[in-house]
Amino acid sequence: MNSREYIESGILELYVFGKLSYEEIAEVNQMANQYPEIKEEIKAIEKAVINLSYGVAPHLSATNFEKIRNQLLEKQNVIQMKPKNVVTQYIGWVAAAVFVLGMGIQFYKLNESNKAVETLSIEKNNLQKSMVDLELKKKESEQVLAILRDTSNVAVALAGQQVAPNAYAKAYYNKNTKEVYIDASGLPTPPEGMVYQVWALKLEPVLTPTSIGLLDSYATSTTKVIKVENANEAQAFGITLEPAGGSAGPTMEQLYTLGKV
Repeated sequence: MNSREYIESGILELYVFGKLSYEEIAEVNQMANQYPEIKEEIKAIEKAVINLSYGVAPHLSATNFEKIRNQLLEKQNVIQMKPKNVVTQYIGWVAAAVFVLGMGIQFYKLNESNKAVETLSIEKNNLQKSMVDLELKKKESEQVLAILRDTSNVAVALAGQQVAPNAYAKAYYNKNTKEVYIDASGLPTPPEGMVYQVWALKLEPVLTPTSIGLLDSYATSTTKVIKVENANEAQAFGITLEPAGGSAGPTMEQLYTLGKV
């Protein structure tokens, strides 16, 4: 192998970086003594390494830089680096422990922050729901006040009957619009599977009951004032307890309240 082939083989770079065995180092030294161009190539590689190292670490002190440079240029063997002392190793472990501890604290804080955000989100949703409920109650209250203040409405008291003597209700009947609102706050809660049904009654010439709706929103209404269907020429109102869905005719044995207009 001639000198050019030897240079191009890449062994000189490995020589400069200390990656060869003792036998290979001896061979390179022999070739460098034999071929000046090989020795010059080794010097060129060493200079390139020094310039590269300086470019990566430009703040290296001039004294240390010259010391390393002289060792690379003057010695043909690999520079022996001193192992880190025990103190340096301990400092490394302490730094690692501090880093892990810091990450743990940050994770804990992040977790706590996420919990706080989740709690605030729940509280916000609850507050929004409460506001919606209050708004609905406000509208219902305003509606009831409007009914009570409307001078066109006739308040018809519906007294308790034999099946429920203590029950009572009130019908607000507008003779102009024929609208009917029932105040069912004096009625007991209907049993499961049962519903209150409202009847408009014509007393003459023959008693004629006409269903004008169910109080099926009794359980959900906050005011218990419920609008039913319009009633034409009603002379009285009655409320009976019927199976869910209502009945075609009133069950007189379950007549809870009754009152004349």
